Amino acid sequence: MNKKLAVALSGAAVLVLTLSGCSDDGDEVNDWAKTVCDQAKPQIQKRADAQQLIISTAADGKPADIQAADSKAFQDIADADRALAKAIEGAGAPPVDNGEKLQQDAVKELNATAVAYDNLKKQVDALDPTNQQKFADGLQGVADGLKKIEKMDQDALAKLQSGELGTAMAKQPGCQKATPSTPPTATASPKAGSTPSGKASAKPSGSASKSAE
Repeated sequence: MNKKLAVALSGAAVLVLTLSGCSDDGDEVNDWAKTVCDQAKPQIQKRADAQQLIISTAADGKPADIQAADSKAFQDIADADRALAKAIEGAGAPPVDNGEKLQQDAVKELNATAVAYDNLKKQVDALDPTNQQKFADGLQGVADGLKKIEKMDQDALAKLQSGELGTAMAKQPGCQKATPSTPPTATASPKAGSTPSGKASAKPSGSASKSAE
């Protein structure tokens, strides 16, 4: 079941700028992009690590470990989204057409996404890890909620990533895709009846990733 969370999160946990092409970006646009991306870099890393915490949890872990890992991951993503919103707000309106609205929309949507992740954390924290079947059913609800948040998360920065501004941001190292700090390093032996993700985490939590229905 935790694998379903990982799949839902995979498109939303990191800010990936894949824009290409050349343009005659003005210095002001490049300066704005650098200001935002320099502050965004640690938040993008935090989101990547949170994603990896879900993806790379041990297949034979306990429900309580899954709960702890998912709760931490959702909190980290919420915190990162708020910090990204603050960075964009602090940078001022980007010097492009309709820049003020682009900025306001991004800030509003990032903060709304952070609240949504906070609610997911509360939902995970409320699950009963002592009842495996109920816990698995509860994680299904979390996965369903995460799919809805994924679109919000993508929309929050999509407009900033278009046109001249997007090209300028794509050039900045701080806005590039982050590599998780702790990649999976081993394969776990699953318990009978479980369907593992096939990856184990080097993280000390030893949390679990299973697709129990």
